[in-house]
Amino acid sequence: MTSGYWRPFPSPERRVLKKLAKAALAEDLGTGDITTDAIIPAGRQAQAFIIAKDNGVLAGIPLAREVLHHLDRHSRIHALAHEGQPVRKGQRIADLHGSLRAILTGERVMLNFLCQLSGTATLTRTFVRRAGRHGVSILDTRKTTPLLRVMEKYAVRVGGGNNHRLTLSDAVLIKDNHIDAAGSVIRAVRLVRSRLGHRHTIIQVEAQSLDQVREALAAKVHAIMLDNMTTAHMRQALKIARGKAKVEISGGVTLGTVEKYASLKPDYISAGALTHSAPALDFSLEIVKK
Repeated sequence: MTSGYWRPFPSPERRVLKKLAKAALAEDLGTGDITTDAIIPAGRQAQAFIIAKDNGVLAGIPLAREVLHHLDRHSRIHALAHEGQPVRKGQRIADLHGSLRAILTGERVMLNFLCQLSGTATLTRTFVRRAGRHGVSILDTRKTTPLLRVMEKYAVRVGGGNNHRLTLSDAVLIKDNHIDAAGSVIRAVRLVRSRLGHRHTIIQVEAQSLDQVREALAAKVHAIMLDNMTTAHMRQALKIARGKAKVEISGGVTLGTVEKYASLKPDYISAGALTHSAPALDFSLEIVKK
């Protein structure tokens, strides 16, 4: 991460994984898995495995493990590939041992988490590689699936990206509507500092013009986000701000444009696409036949 400015948040704690696993299973189960319970005798044990059906980057094994553990505390997932490791189509990524009822009941939830998070990690890895050629760090945004932000931002880190704010309390980001409401960039920054006092909090301003970049620098903010500017204006803004504040390029960044923006040498590029547009990576679960 460039200069260690935006720091990654800790990996999800066990209590977070348990909460998400429990909620996802409650959504899927309803009053119970009537198909599996009718066909599979209680106590029947089995072995199974999960295979990748696409090439990509693996993420989500800890959450899949928690899903199975919630259904049967004696059942286990043994990972054959590590989080963040590239996987290939047809590769066996995990072995499962335990209750066949638990494995079949939890199958879809486990796979859904793996598909979603691995998709985010895979897309992030591609962004990171393209921007990394120019020494620029990739950041995520708050454009995440409601209630899954912690895990989606975790997947971004697994893919090699970095986290912007997790919550609104992590840092100040003065956006266009804040500026309009306050009357100016300078006024908005003064109001923030008046409210926060001497508390050390990162203050970032979203700038949509060179005048706003100059105002933000005059207000001595820590970082400036260049939002939806033309390439020519971005280049000028970076020249003005270099060495005075960290600069982030944002707004509609895609795989097709990220390297062009990275070549301008900002400190960061943020992309909502990492979490709101990542295609799922497909996985399947197979029972070992005896």
